[in-house]
Amino acid sequence: MGACVSTSRSTCSSKSNGEPVPPPCLGIGFCGQKRTKRTFSDHLVTLQHLPSIPNRVFTNGKSRTSCIFTQQGRKGINQDAMIVWEDFMSEDVTFCGVFDGHGPHGHLVARKVRDALPVKLQSFLNSCQSRQNGPGQTCFMGNSKKSDVGDLDKDGSVEDKLNSLWRETFLKSYKAMDKELKSHPNLDCFCSGSTAITIVKQGSNLFMGYIGDSRAIMGSKDSNDSMVAVQLTVDLKPDLPREAERIKRCKGRVFALQDEPEVPRVWLPFDDAPGLAMARAFGDFCLKEYGVISIPEFSHRTLTDKDQFIVLASDGVWDVLSNEEVVEIVSSAPTRASAARILVDSAAREWKLKYPTSKMDDCAVVCLFLDGKMDSESDYDEQGFSSATLDQSNHSGNAAESDDGQKSEPCLQRNFTVRSAEENDTYGRLAVEVDGDGETVSADDQSWSGLEGVTRVNSLVQLPRFSEERPDP
Repeated sequence: MGACVSTSRSTCSSKSNGEPVPPPCLGIGFCGQKRTKRTFSDHLVTLQHLPSIPNRVFTNGKSRTSCIFTQQGRKGINQDAMIVWEDFMSEDVTFCGVFDGHGPHGHLVARKVRDALPVKLQSFLNSCQSRQNGPGQTCFMGNSKKSDVGDLDKDGSVEDKLNSLWRETFLKSYKAMDKELKSHPNLDCFCSGSTAITIVKQGSNLFMGYIGDSRAIMGSKDSNDSMVAVQLTVDLKPDLPREAERIKRCKGRVFALQDEPEVPRVWLPFDDAPGLAMARAFGDFCLKEYGVISIPEFSHRTLTDKDQFIVLASDGVWDVLSNEEVVEIVSSAPTRASAARILVDSAAREWKLKYPTSKMDDCAVVCLFLDGKMDSESDYDEQGFSSATLDQSNHSGNAAESDDGQKSEPCLQRNFTVRSAEENDTYGRLAVEVDGDGETVSADDQSWSGLEGVTRVNSLVQLPRFSEERPDP
């Protein structure tokens, strides 16, 4: 993945016999020459037809290398979204993401980001690489190996160029995504927003960009061949020193409520609202002038044979399960295809046991198996949830769709964003119906008011009350 490393103006080098050969590439699946296989440019043409794109999974089910599952909590409509997109830019590239919405329209924000952000990543990667390569030298070649690259130019190594290319792509894509949300004519993101944890895997390279408090971990084997948990991202909470310093410098306030001292929140300088429980998010434009940003943390990791799987999940999972518990649950699942569902079921049980007076949060999980293997279809069906069954019995409660990396600080194993409710809650399933797009709609979503939605979402406390008497910040 990445740019051609040749500094020559020509698009091809020459063999000793004078035959032209392609320039050395870092690899993502598109080259300027004619190909019979599906190319990166083909993807760009068909992105306007997202539902028809093959190997793109965003409802409960499985793919060739992954399984995904989401379940509605007890706070109202499911505001979590998730996606696995295999053959993202070539046969060797996979995109995964989990998005946790909050606020009155958080469910719509999360799904908008789920659909639009991967498209922006593709577009900006193509643009960034074309600019780095120069005219006539747009090269993406899948399944590249170090031996294919040849001599490196004096500007740096292949890994440095690859890292730089993806960093720029993630930064620009996240910026464009937030800009699109701000100007969206039919989606009010003033007090609504979403987290994002996104990864791109190509061969042994793993690139990650994320904002908010959704988390990614990896199950890996240590020297004794025992499974261990490796946290890949940092929960970007407002009390992290770097985050708190920026927010306070922008006149925002950071403090926790008396009844939930473990949950730091971001507040307006002139009002005890909205109380956002994260320091970075898409949307939430009421706080964008006061230190909340949508600039992602970016990191790159080289995978090894010891690395077994990656789990992306929203904070509904991390609030009640540790990294080690998640790795144990996924690695001991009877089938790989059942891992995400079993993990969500485990989180639901833990919510009842640990927080019986709290309303369970939405949960969304993506399990990506790094060896590229899944169970046979017969094994999957024996567990009672084929991909077709899962797609039709989606527990997500989805509504109809609406139109600079620094070193990270360590963080706690659990998310600690739980806020207790005064009453006990029963965990019966809400009635759902399927909308025209194939996603399910919560029965109570039709009469869901904005303020009511906020009170059922722990990421926000209340809507701000703006007035003409507001003091100057």
